[in-house]
Amino acid sequence: MKTLVYLDHNATTPLDPRVLETMLPYFTEKFGNAASRTHAFGWLANDAVKTSRKQVADLINCLDQEIVFTSGATEAINLAIKGVWEIYQSKGKHIITVKTEHKAVLDTCKALENKGAIITYLSVDREGLIDPDELKNAITDQTILVAVMYANNETGVIQPVKQIAEIVHAAKCIFLCDATQAVGKINIDVEDEHIDLLCLSAHKFYGPKGVGALYVRRKDPRVTLFPQIDGGGHERGLRSGTLNITGIVGLGKACEIAKAEMWEDSARISKLRIRLEQALCEQPDVFINGSIKHRLYNTSNICFHGIRSESLINKIPHIAIAMGSACTSAVQEPSHVLKAMGLSDEDSYSSIRFGLGKFTNEAEITETIESISSAVKMLRSNQGDKGPK
Repeated sequence: MKTLVYLDHNATTPLDPRVLETMLPYFTEKFGNAASRTHAFGWLANDAVKTSRKQVADLINCLDQEIVFTSGATEAINLAIKGVWEIYQSKGKHIITVKTEHKAVLDTCKALENKGAIITYLSVDREGLIDPDELKNAITDQTILVAVMYANNETGVIQPVKQIAEIVHAAKCIFLCDATQAVGKINIDVEDEHIDLLCLSAHKFYGPKGVGALYVRRKDPRVTLFPQIDGGGHERGLRSGTLNITGIVGLGKACEIAKAEMWEDSARISKLRIRLEQALCEQPDVFINGSIKHRLYNTSNICFHGIRSESLINKIPHIAIAMGSACTSAVQEPSHVLKAMGLSDEDSYSSIRFGLGKFTNEAEITETIESISSAVKMLRSNQGDKGPK
């Protein structure tokens, strides 16, 4: 059997051994509840949470008190969108988002539509980028929230976040940024980029699954949220429930490592991605989906025109790649992201996402290039080169 190659880091990443090492004591001897304030076990746990909160805050340049721990980005997104909706309804019921957002955002907005929210879904161009003028024209005196993701999970396309924030704040609205795919990969500064709410998840940058965070701005403007989970008043009343100490410790350590190493990682990984793309796109009817200039260095969404991605993936079972978001992989329909970018159903069904990571090496890229190239030739031969040129 061939060695397995993992190129689905946008779905999840392996745990960094240093993160695991930091977490292990909190499963055993340091098992206390951070809310237990009367003994050393609780104090140790509480100190660990404080340390982790600072590590997360340092990564995105915010105050420690502005970090709320959650079970992951999906919960953070729900708390942010629903929390704003329930607090700011007196101002208006209009929310703006983008057609290419993650389902965690889109489905939450749809749920609020059933409760009377008015949702505007911005379009994107062929490169996957929004038109800032369309955003500006969509804002009304009833708009309370604009939700635009930092980097797309399927294409890696990075939106003009700072420009978006300027438009949103000029209209005195709140700006939510789902940065789940971007945090830990590229430098994010919520102060410089004027982000009001930001969501992240540890397992996207070599931390554990089941833990994430929501950044909530406390000043200029101060953002107030309505809690979605009641009971105990944890996390300053915004997210009740016994804290996942081991997970939080892992998240903090992952943030510390990312802050120290992301630039070195980006230089190496981007070279591997360029090599992969150049080799695969030498073949006829193979092209990259989305902006080549404005995207994450680890992500490549490639269309093999005329070949169903499912058929291609079945030919190379030892290579872990994806047809789209892990959250929608069970849904047999074309990617809503690629469709919004103007791709046909045929090309959407023929596209594959490659997500490289910091443990990806040259030998794995070589194996991927050779295996996919061979499989593509075989599939084209079997169909008699019927695909249009």
